[in-house]
Amino acid sequence: MSSQKQVLMPGDRPKLSRWIPLSIQHVFAMFGATVLVPLLTGLSTSTALFTAGTGTLLYILVTKAKVPAFLGSSFAFIPALIGVGQQYGEAYALGGAIATGIFYCIVAQIIRISGKNWLEKALPPVVIGSVIIVIGLNLAPTAINEAMYIGSSGNASDYSLVYLSIAFVTLAVAVIATMFFKGFFNTLSILTGLIAGYLFTLIMGCFFPAYHIINFESVKAAKWFALPFLHSDASGHYLYLAPKFNAVAVITFIIVSLATICEHLGDMLSTSKVVGKDFYLDPGLHRTLSGDGLATAWAAVWGGPPNTTYGENIGVMAITKVYSVWVIGGAACIAILLSFCQKFGAIIQTIPAPVLGGICMLLYGLIAASGLRTLVESQVDFKERRNLTISSIILVIGIGGGLLQFKVGNAFMFSLGGVALATIVGILLNLLIPKPKNL
Repeated sequence: MSSQKQVLMPGDRPKLSRWIPLSIQHVFAMFGATVLVPLLTGLSTSTALFTAGTGTLLYILVTKAKVPAFLGSSFAFIPALIGVGQQYGEAYALGGAIATGIFYCIVAQIIRISGKNWLEKALPPVVIGSVIIVIGLNLAPTAINEAMYIGSSGNASDYSLVYLSIAFVTLAVAVIATMFFKGFFNTLSILTGLIAGYLFTLIMGCFFPAYHIINFESVKAAKWFALPFLHSDASGHYLYLAPKFNAVAVITFIIVSLATICEHLGDMLSTSKVVGKDFYLDPGLHRTLSGDGLATAWAAVWGGPPNTTYGENIGVMAITKVYSVWVIGGAACIAILLSFCQKFGAIIQTIPAPVLGGICMLLYGLIAASGLRTLVESQVDFKERRNLTISSIILVIGIGGGLLQFKVGNAFMFSLGGVALATIVGILLNLLIPKPKNL
C-alpha cells in the first residue's frame, strides 16, 4: 500500500481495528499536559479529562467536523488560576474562565465581520512573544519550590535533598525522552518523565523511609465509578463547585486570553500546514475560535481548567499522516470514559510535589522558550529601539511582579498584576510608541 493511500483526511473514518489504537495514541499524547494543569492549580484531574473530552466533541460540532484538533488544559492560564484561586477562591477562577470563553466568541464574531488584521496590529509578535516568555518565567519559582522544599514552602528550613533527588531523576528522564526519543514517542516526553519520577519515588520509598511520600489511602477510599464534576469537601461529601464572578477575576482572565487567542491563530496555521487545508477559510477562523471559546466556557462550568488546541496532537498527526476527525473524536470519548473512574483520578492526585517540580522545570522553561521562538521566527528586530523598549518593559513588569491597584480610602477596589498587567502595558506601548518612518 502506498503512503498516499495511508493518509486519512479529516472526513475519513478508519476501520474499527485501526480506529481504536489511533485514538488511544492521541490520548497518550495529550494526557500528561492535560492532567498536569489541574494538579498544579488544585482543580480535579478527573474533571479536566471530562471537560477536555466533551470540549473536543463540542469543538468538532462547532467547526462542522472539518478541523482535527484535540482540546486540553491550557498552561497559559496557570498563573491566573493560581492567583485568583488563592486570593478569591477556585469558584471565582472558574468564573473568569467562563468570561474568557465568552470573550473568545465575541472576538470570533468581530473577526467574521471585519477580518483579523486589527488583531495582528494590536498584538504583534514583539508583544505576544514577550508575554509568552513572562507566562513561563512567572511560574519558575513554583517549579523550584516544588522540587526542593517540603510543602512547596520555599523556606530554607524546609529544604529537602530527598525532594531534590526525586525532581532531578524526573527531569533527567524527561530531558532524555525529549532529546533522544523519536517519532510518536517524542510527544510522550512529559508523561515519560512523570512515570519515571513516580516509579523512582515508589522504589526508593521501599528502602528509605525518607522517600516514602506517596500515600494511597485516597486511592483506597475512592470509588471505581463517580461523576467527574463533583468535588469532595472536607467532610467527604461530593458537591458541585458553582462558578462565581467578580471584576478582578474576569478582567485578569480576559487579558491573559489576548495572548492565547494569538496562540490559537498559530495552532490553526500549524494544523493547516500539516493537513494541507486552509482552516482559516474553511470552516473559518471565526468558527475555530468560537469552538475554542465555547469549550473553555463549558470546561469552567463543570469545574475544569480553560481549554486550548494541543500542539502535541498536531505533532502526532504530522507523524502518522492520520488527520481524521473521527480519530480525534474517538480520543475524546476515551478521555471521557477515563474521567468517570474515580480511582484513576485518585492515583493521578498521588503524584508527589517533587515529581511535578522536576517536570515543571522543563515545562515552564519550554513555555518561555516558545515565546523566544515566536520572536525569532517572526524576525523581530531588536536593533530597533521600539521593539527593544516594548519587550524590555513587558519582561520587567511581568517577571518582577508589577502590580496596579485602585483604592478608595481604606477599601480595596481593584488589583491587576503579573501577566495581565504586562499584556496591557505591552498593547498600550505598541499602540502609542510611533513606528520608525522607514517601516
